[in-house]
Amino acid sequence: MAQIEELYNAILKGNRKIVQEQVQAAVAGGMSPQEILFESMVPAIREIGDRFSRGQAFVPEMLIGARAMQAGVQILQPLMDKAGMKSLGKVAIGTVKGDLHDIGKNLVAMMVKSAGYEVIDLGVDVPVEKFEDCVKNSNVDVLMLSALLTTTMPYMKTVVDHLKGQGLKCRILIGGAPVTQAYCNQIGADGYSPDANQALGLVEGFFQKAS
Repeated sequence: MAQIEELYNAILKGNRKIVQEQVQAAVAGGMSPQEILFESMVPAIREIGDRFSRGQAFVPEMLIGARAMQAGVQILQPLMDKAGMKSLGKVAIGTVKGDLHDIGKNLVAMMVKSAGYEVIDLGVDVPVEKFEDCVKNSNVDVLMLSALLTTTMPYMKTVVDHLKGQGLKCRILIGGAPVTQAYCNQIGADGYSPDANQALGLVEGFFQKAS
């Protein structure tokens, strides 16, 4: 398997048109959807995330890159479904009740989905009942909670306490501007991430431990 340099660079630059052209050309040339995704596309989105972590890229660059990658994934998805290619795991994400912010949540969702995981986006202002219903009925392995306001952070604890009280076994990951590792430890969540790149790393780590 080999990386397609033009596709890799197009994702880094956020050029959706070239991403689509390169993916279509690779498919026409006989490359498998899995090879295209994991050899060229996923490494590109991870590189963008690494640049963000190093302070060499910012949220707009990450959003543009993730959207460009999604343009390619949309071409590959029907082919992967037809071939019976399974997702690497199932994840749900939502901004907690009382909070309507979604940029960070959307970026995390795009990053995780682009890496090969099935993502259920519950939206914003999500009550604990909706989180519970998703975990119970959708076989979610990892639940991601987002909050941008200090006033909505306590609702994360409400969700964690309720789900654990119900005996539900999914991993709970929290994040958002005011959230910290100390708060994660305090409320008993399973993981904390300060940005989308590290969130993807935590998701991958959870599934690797489970396998």
